[in-house]
This record gives sequence, C-alpha cells and structure tokens, in this order.
Amino acid sequence: MTPNFGDFQLEIYLAGLNGATPEHPMTFPELEALAEASLSKEIFSYVAGGAGNEYTQRHNVEAFDRYALIPRMLAGAAERDLSIELFGIKFPTPLLLAPVGVIGLCDPDGHGDQVTARASAATGVPMIASTLSADPMEDVAPLAGETPGFFQLYTPADRDLAESFVKRAEAAGYKGIVVTLDTQILGWRPRDLGLGSFPQLRGLCLENYFSDPIFQAKLEKSPEEDPMAAALHWALGFSDASLDWDDLEWLRSLTDLPLLLKGICHPDDVRRAIDGGVDGIYCSNHGGRQANGGLAAIDVLADVVEAAGDTPFIFDSGVRTGEHVVKALALGAAAVGVGRPYAYGLATGGEAGIVHVLRSLLAETDLLMAVDGYVSIADLTPDSLVRG
Repeated sequence: MTPNFGDFQLEIYLAGLNGATPEHPMTFPELEALAEASLSKEIFSYVAGGAGNEYTQRHNVEAFDRYALIPRMLAGAAERDLSIELFGIKFPTPLLLAPVGVIGLCDPDGHGDQVTARASAATGVPMIASTLSADPMEDVAPLAGETPGFFQLYTPADRDLAESFVKRAEAAGYKGIVVTLDTQILGWRPRDLGLGSFPQLRGLCLENYFSDPIFQAKLEKSPEEDPMAAALHWALGFSDASLDWDDLEWLRSLTDLPLLLKGICHPDDVRRAIDGGVDGIYCSNHGGRQANGGLAAIDVLADVVEAAGDTPFIFDSGVRTGEHVVKALALGAAAVGVGRPYAYGLATGGEAGIVHVLRSLLAETDLLMAVDGYVSIADLTPDSLVRG
C-alpha cells in the first residue's frame, strides 16, 4: 500500500509505546506560546501582530468554522492523493510556504530563509521566498534541492531594481514570480508601533537589496560601510504607491515565468488581472497584517475562484490546521499557503520544527479527507461543504 501523509500519526503513537512524545507542539496555540517564549519581543510582535485591533486577523481564522465538511461513506479511501499540478509542475502536496518578511530572523542564527529552503527540500512543499530576506536569493534557492520554489516581489519604486530582482530570481531557478499588491503602503500595526520596532529600518532582512548592483549604485557608501544609510535608502524607495492597473503590462513584460498577483480579493480584480496576462491569482489579505476591518479571506474565495475560471488560484490567510486546508481546497483553491505556523515552527525547532508543522498539517488534511470519504483533492468541491 502506498504511504499516506496521515501515517505520521502512526509514527507518533508507535514512538509513544517506548515512552517518547513529540518534541514539538501538536496544536497551533501551543506552538504560538512556545514561539513567543523563544523569540524577541520585537520579532514575535512582527510575526504575530496584525493591523488595527486585529479583527481581520482573528476573523480570518474564525470564519473557517462557518464551513462544515459533509462526510461521504464507502469511498474506498485507503489511499489518498494529495498531489496537485501548478503551472505544469506536479507537486506532492497542496501546501505552500507563504512569504514571511522576517523569516530569516525567526532562526536563532539569523538564516531562517536558508533553513526554510532546506525544510522545503525535505518535505516537497514549495517555498515562496520573500523579497525581504536575511540571505540573498542566490544563497537560498539551491538549498530547496529538487523542490521548485517561487519568488515574491515587493515592487520597488526603482523599476530598474524591480527588473533586476526578477532577472536574479530567474537566474537563481525560481519557477514563478508572485507580486504582492497590498503592501504598497504600510498598514497600521499597533503592536510594532508600541515597540517602535520595524526590523528593516535597522537594516535587517534587506540582503536582496544590499547584494543588488542596481541598489548599490545609488549609495554613496556600501551597505557594509554604512548600513543605516542603506536602510534609509531602502525605506524611501521600498514601494511605488502609485502602482495601478496600467502598470500590469510592464510587470508582465519583466519575465516569461508564471506571474501571479497576490492580494486579490474581488472578482473584478481577478478578471482585470487575467485580462492583463497574469498566469495565476493569489487570494490573500496578508493574514490581516495590512488592512483591518475587512472580510475574512475564506469568505471571498468562492467568488474569486469562479471569476478566475481555469486560471490557477492560490489561497492564504488564517490557515492554522489541516481542516482549514481541506476547506480552502473544497472552495476551489489549487494550493494553500501557510505562514505563521511554519514561522513558529522555525522559531521553536529550526528545520525540524518546520518539517514537524508541515507533516502535521498534511497528516490532518489527509486523515480528514480519509475519514470523510474524499480520496483526492479533485473530490473536494464547493458541494462538499455547507455554510452555517
């Protein structure tokens, strides 16, 4: 019989016969509490915090409870298929490691981007590497081994720099470019404001910039000689707040790789994106970190998926459990990104912590599908759910 991801629980129970219990937490609240104890106050605030009073962040998670999976019996679910195909590439799971701009700092040694890439190689779960990285992208991509990855672009005001990032990502071997749209202006984040802390202003997680010849050419001194001046230059040109739909043609012209737009939550924006030549849509509200008071991302998923038609659709925001993964897939997501859970796994257990988080998410996803009679992801449809 082909192994299933759910077999992970058998490993745990069998180890328990010898008195061993898991080294890493099995629930998200336990994981978050341990991460808070492990990380500095500033970094934990950055990862855990959201915009405003964090209503949208909480709502992202709680909204999953409004959707209930309908069990189907006698489905012959001894073996399950969680594989997907995205942009012509077959992946063994529907999970993605969503971009986290301080993932490098979640590692005690300050190389969390590299550690995440190694966890990607170990699990087959693709990494979406952030522009905001503690290591240059060229030092991160090879560590993912045979697992294809994607590069997330925060579009800088300097268009030559944007093009340089994309060309470097192509040369490094990334298989797609994910353009984040909802961070052209920084959202109101009271936790970080209360600490007066924004890591990048201290020159942290800016190695993709500091290693770029276009960026370096605009500095009077090298980032090594004057890191604070380099960080200030970054802050003044981090993004172009005037970016609009007319600029999509330029973004599309930068690469022949699959181009995805991240932050899309409205059907009209889906249609405009597809008309503009994008290859994939990424439905996300940035986990509630950028704008407060909005709808939960899961509540807009069905409508935007319908507008996308055959265009591949990725989803994140509020995903904490395998149950959430199953519900997002049933609503039409082709792949599901996770962010905070693996960041906390890194903070508390390094590469092994990330691997544990991913294996746990996949085991729960797999076992829920098995118990409820869904043998493959293709069997999960909106008709598999009722909304209460």
